[in-house]
Amino acid sequence: MEKPKLLYLVHRIPYPPNKGDKIRSFHFLQALAAEYRIFLGTFIDDPDDRRHLDALKSFCADTCCIELNPKIGKIKSLAGLLSGEALSLPYYRNRGLQEWVDKTINEQGIERAMIFSSPMAQYVEKYTNLYCVADFVDVDSDKWQQYAFSKRWPANWIYRREAEKLLAYERRIAAWADATIFVSEQEAGLFKTLAPESVRKIGFVNNGVDTERFNPELSWQSPFPAEQNTIVFTGAMDYWANVDAVKWFAEQVLPVIKSRLPKVHFYIVGSKPAKEVLQLADKDSGVIVTGRVDDVRPYVAYADVVVAPLRIARGIQNKVLEAMAMAKPIVATTAAMEGIPGGADLQVAITDAPEDFACQVLRFLSQPVESADINRRYVESDFSWEQNGQRLCRLIAGESA
Repeated sequence: MEKPKLLYLVHRIPYPPNKGDKIRSFHFLQALAAEYRIFLGTFIDDPDDRRHLDALKSFCADTCCIELNPKIGKIKSLAGLLSGEALSLPYYRNRGLQEWVDKTINEQGIERAMIFSSPMAQYVEKYTNLYCVADFVDVDSDKWQQYAFSKRWPANWIYRREAEKLLAYERRIAAWADATIFVSEQEAGLFKTLAPESVRKIGFVNNGVDTERFNPELSWQSPFPAEQNTIVFTGAMDYWANVDAVKWFAEQVLPVIKSRLPKVHFYIVGSKPAKEVLQLADKDSGVIVTGRVDDVRPYVAYADVVVAPLRIARGIQNKVLEAMAMAKPIVATTAAMEGIPGGADLQVAITDAPEDFACQVLRFLSQPVESADINRRYVESDFSWEQNGQRLCRLIAGESA
């Protein structure tokens, strides 16, 4: 019997699964492909991802992958100032993708769709008979509001406007969609307070971890010099929240640590480091910026402590789950641990003050090296991609999750 058809619209190509949103969108694609013939429409904003198209197409009946130049996208987004809409909408608006969506729905008789990130709803909102699940992932409008608090004029005005306009759009789509999901119960709860008219259709599907890939039993060569105390942060280093996090840690926390452990090193591991991140690199101060690496796992595996000093964050941080799966002790801010309930017995310290953050890192560094197996067991129990994929498939089928 032929599988039913599903239109899947994603704002960024869901392969390879090497950063936060792509990890979630790929594992959802993998789960959905087991149950449906997938018609995938997406954008490519990194030319390097083009070499992965054949691997991506193996999951799909058909694909439409549109090149998106971020610089041109930002110029296009300014049209929102004239139209009165959220800037995120014209950023992701493309005539070619719209034509492909219309043709696919009409010729293939598509009856079900999933959108990943609220701006992708603009391609299907006109189809009133389409059963649609919208994965907003995070409450993006609230994230823009957080950005506004930390920026000066005129950026803060732009961010406040985006927060207001995007929330109005999110509410409209949540009212139109058959179900709207978020990355955590906390995110879903926040959106319920912002969109009370849709509260019965709002839910969540947690992120997960590929525990076979992030497994401390696997072998790697250490990327660090011998007998060096290492603190590691991983993430896309052109993402503003990550930039803010490592700057805060390097400038406010690391000096306190080095006053007691002078030879400790802080490794910032991630692609496309912004200028502000590159300026932190200083061997004398112990900050190493790696840029893109082929595999982050050796850096996590041989780290003494993994830190997640995010001051602006939404949803569940994959970097935290992956470090837990690798049985690493973690020091994180409250924001970084949102959506990960945790427990008192985990080797995870949560604090927001620079001095306290430093003390918790020093506590883990001073302890005998031992794996945080309890962290891994927690992830295996509560954050399984298989379980969460099954939950998503039930939602797409119109069943209770």
